[in-house]
Amino acid sequence: MFRRIILLWLALGSTAVLTLSAAPYASADPSTDFKIFCARCHGDSGHGDGPDGSTLSTKPQDFADCPAMSKLSDQTIFNAIKGGGSSVGLPADMPAWGEGLTDDQIKGLVQYVRGFCKK
Repeated sequence: MFRRIILLWLALGSTAVLTLSAAPYASADPSTDFKIFCARCHGDSGHGDGPDGSTLSTKPQDFADCPAMSKLSDQTIFNAIKGGGSSVGLPADMPAWGEGLTDDQIKGLVQYVRGFCKK
């Protein structure tokens, strides 16, 4: 009996974990999404100085670098967030977030990221 409970718990637990990890994160606030998905590498202020950024082979993009950001279209930024950096010819250190964010959330992040560049 105890073994059946453990097996059932493992089966249900595994299913729940897979379901949760595949479901889009439910946030309507781009600043919250940025803190959860981006700030670890790009930093809270978007300067590419997050705590995990120093572990990467390429320094994360500084979103406040207006000349560099002006070379990236909104579509390129969208595609980089959704499919990862390598999907648009940027560093592969940038992971794909398309499984965790909806297209509308990614569009919100694109606009949020653009806000770091103050001209």
